[in-house]
Amino acid sequence: MGFRSLLAKPFAAYVINARRKWEKNAVETQLLLMKSLVSEAAHTLFGKDHHFDEIIDYQSFKNNVPVKDYESLKPYIEMVVAGEPDILWKGKPLYFAKTSGTTSGVKYIPISKESIGFHINGARDALLSYVHETGNSQFLDKKLIFLSGSPEMDKKNGIFTGRLSGIVNHHVPGYLRSNQMPSYETNCMEDWESKLDKIIDETINEDMSLISGIPPWVQMYFDRIQNRTDKKIKDVFKNFSLFVYGGVNFSPYRAKLIESIGKQIDSIETYPASEGFIAYQDTQTEEGMLMLLNSGVFYEFIPADEYFSENPRRLHIGEVELGVNYAVIMNTNAGLWGYSLGDTVKFVSLSPYRIIVSGRIKHFISAFGEHVIGEEVEKAMQYATKRHPEAEVVEFTVAPQVTPEDGELPYHEWLIEFSQQPTNLASFAHDLNTKLAELNVYYDDLMTGNILQPLKINSLKKNAFIDYMKSQGKLGGQNKVPRLSNDRAIADKL
Repeated sequence: MGFRSLLAKPFAAYVINARRKWEKNAVETQLLLMKSLVSEAAHTLFGKDHHFDEIIDYQSFKNNVPVKDYESLKPYIEMVVAGEPDILWKGKPLYFAKTSGTTSGVKYIPISKESIGFHINGARDALLSYVHETGNSQFLDKKLIFLSGSPEMDKKNGIFTGRLSGIVNHHVPGYLRSNQMPSYETNCMEDWESKLDKIIDETINEDMSLISGIPPWVQMYFDRIQNRTDKKIKDVFKNFSLFVYGGVNFSPYRAKLIESIGKQIDSIETYPASEGFIAYQDTQTEEGMLMLLNSGVFYEFIPADEYFSENPRRLHIGEVELGVNYAVIMNTNAGLWGYSLGDTVKFVSLSPYRIIVSGRIKHFISAFGEHVIGEEVEKAMQYATKRHPEAEVVEFTVAPQVTPEDGELPYHEWLIEFSQQPTNLASFAHDLNTKLAELNVYYDDLMTGNILQPLKINSLKKNAFIDYMKSQGKLGGQNKVPRLSNDRAIADKL
């Protein structure tokens, strides 16, 4: 046993012991954090504009801090980007995490000296939680690969600017850097396909134990290794034992990834965002991810079905219920206030507070009032692939077909890339439709009322999604295909 694996166990026990203290007092922890954040930012421009000096409790916080998306907060962010201090948070940010928004173009998310540690420690503590629960720490002595964006950064008025994964790469603890892969030079490559080939050159003969990345890009890495070696991943990396992922629901990719690996392995789901590290899977035996309520972010929740109403309810952590879809609102120690993240979550446990990511508040299909969400289409796909175990799905997205040819009734079109087709595609489509109707009563009613016909599958050619992402300049890294949309912009390009 090496020094990393040896030291990890007592360190893990220390971290988990500290975590359990705030877990037991989660509501109090969050409300005290709210007051602390308000106090820290009272003398900023945003704090003055929104009368932070008058905030004494959660009700007065809601009265003074409106819910805003990036576009609404942009006038303040533009001042921060221009180099002005004390706008949203005291001083200037340490970094800007640069992301691409669907409506706002390039987004600059501030990361402060107070918030950067929580981005780093979230990933660290996810691994330590696994070590503490399972006793498995030997993977830390071998090679670890993180498939991520380039760590190269630009400067915006003296502030380093880059992708979140690249920023975090600069803060990998020294005790892990010596066994981290790929090399810094390779990680800086921008072209994803060339970068992937170089990563394989560097890693194919190494003793890899942990692989981390977004599932579709990890699958691409596995496919290319198999093309080179004609071997299962378990026979290339004999000690590969832990897969760490985030950004998308793993379920639609699980069967193909496990088939590529050739054996079952443990996995850890994480929920990192440029705005903050939100949650991680803290146990291998329970559903959901532990929400990090002591990490510099005061969270609020709006019931998803009220989000677009005139006066939606805003709730703190002590007011949420099990099984309800909530839009996530963040107030952070980097200066985001009433910030609507765009994600929806559902609580699966209130002691401790564990969540699953159920979709995007703006990613839905409601062409006829059905409001089908990401969680529902993913559960339907999971059901269909279990019923048809021979089928292997690479990727899929769903869009409405409102005006089909020949006077047909409208329908939902499922654009699916299979690596192996189901034996009976019509039966697969029927199972998808049956499960979706079971999950969404409005969808079922629309079919019963002859407003919609059952869904149709458009089986796409090999690499359709890779080619689409390449055409959009979003191949690899942290980019992902929206699972569904209320228009045909993606569907028509595919």
